[in-house]
Amino acid sequence: MAELNGNPVTLDDLQSLALTNYGHFTSMRMEDGTVRGLSLHLDRLERDCRLVFGVELDRERTLNYIRKVADGVTGVVGLRVTVFDPATDMGRPSDAKEPHILVNLRPGGAMPPPPLRAKTFTFTRDNPQVKHIGLYPQLRIRRDAQLAGFDDAVFIEPDGRISEGGTWNLGFVDRDGTVIWPDAPVLPGTTMLLLQSLDAPKQITTPVRLVDIPNMAAAFATNVTIGVRSVSALDDVQFPQDHPVLAALRDAYAGIPGERL
Repeated sequence: MAELNGNPVTLDDLQSLALTNYGHFTSMRMEDGTVRGLSLHLDRLERDCRLVFGVELDRERTLNYIRKVADGVTGVVGLRVTVFDPATDMGRPSDAKEPHILVNLRPGGAMPPPPLRAKTFTFTRDNPQVKHIGLYPQLRIRRDAQLAGFDDAVFIEPDGRISEGGTWNLGFVDRDGTVIWPDAPVLPGTTMLLLQSLDAPKQITTPVRLVDIPNMAAAFATNVTIGVRSVSALDDVQFPQDHPVLAALRDAYAGIPGERL
């Protein structure tokens, strides 16, 4: 199911999105009409709209479009909100100043999925603070990682700092049980932000480099689709899949109440 500005979407409506691929989005996990971090998702849409289109997004109107699509839907579903201007022209992207709101639903998967194995690549996303729809570079590198026998990719800055995964934030647990978030340019993921708001376990943000990886006790990935997912390998370094701090993070995240739409 998909609607554009509250109306059924047509193929013509989506041509600009498909052909120019300019815009931004957020993805949520809706559970019986509630969303963890709903306010954070709306904050992201407002912030990114200023950066991508230079205009203010109508927060309440956007929320009403989301409510309309979600009305009567039960269980667990994925809900994506994409902001783009159908009038975007490749020759004059600066003229795109009237963003539209595309809302669509998809089935929600079990959480968390099985542990993943990741391969590192030197790469920095363009405008990493923005959740933009230009996903080609990340998907290309994810493909390269999969062709090399891994599940996904982890990015490393040119200065050697580890940053984030292909479409997820990366965290570690050190030998003392402290959660470590890499200090590098990354997308401020809503799941990461919610976890960082918890009183326990102890958490810090600090630079992490490849040489630090063998000294870590565990690694994990986070986003709204996967929750807290174990990373069982990073390159040739193996990690346990059942570290108690990861279990504590999952339980704490599950205990965060959702905001009703």
